[in-house]
Amino acid sequence: MEQARFTRQIKLVGKDGQRKLQEATVMIAGIGGLGGTAAIYLAAAGIGRLILAHEGEIALPDLNRQILMDSSRVGEQRMETAIGQLQRLNPDVCIEGYPLRIAYETARPWVESADIVIDARYDFPERYVLNSLCVDCRKPMVESAMYGFELSLTTVVPGETPCLTCIYPHQSSEWEPLGFPVLGATSGMAGCLAAMEAIKYITGIGEPFLGVMYRMNTLNLQSYSFGLQRDPNCSCCGTL
Repeated sequence: MEQARFTRQIKLVGKDGQRKLQEATVMIAGIGGLGGTAAIYLAAAGIGRLILAHEGEIALPDLNRQILMDSSRVGEQRMETAIGQLQRLNPDVCIEGYPLRIAYETARPWVESADIVIDARYDFPERYVLNSLCVDCRKPMVESAMYGFELSLTTVVPGETPCLTCIYPHQSSEWEPLGFPVLGATSGMAGCLAAMEAIKYITGIGEPFLGVMYRMNTLNLQSYSFGLQRDPNCSCCGTL
């Protein structure tokens, strides 16, 4: 990659940190308002390879938050549009895009080839599958989510930190995967935090949120964090 592009951030991550970014592979499950924003900033930062997964076509209600999408492409495949936008931003990033949901056997090769995974899916069944894959493949996973004006963030390192099943052993009966309220600025903030968490983990700068849950209310910018504990009887990671 052309190093002049990264002159300003090399002052922060150093040449070695930039090299680590350019040698890294990040998988992002979901490229909507959260995952799409994370993909943009990782591509801009010079990540060497992105693996993206998200099914379906662009719909008009997506456009309040999914900034990788385009009004002129409504009704067309979401993944094709996303890849085009990212390649225009940074043509040196290798991008693999799969217009598919997260299923264990299908997604396993993607997780295995990634250095870190970002979970940006909106529905718990897929999030649990991705969590199981990361635990089985011993891959770190940035767990970022939002609902309304609230966002949350933690990073799962299998065998070291609680996994998603430890944190949320049961899916909420009130969760509506296709009907939850969302403002683009909030999902974008969550996506930026997810990208930053991946960058910290890859380069070794700063401290990722390992075993800690970070939460923020974007209406008043109040935030707090609290420790998380592994469940020794967890059905997913309890034997690690």
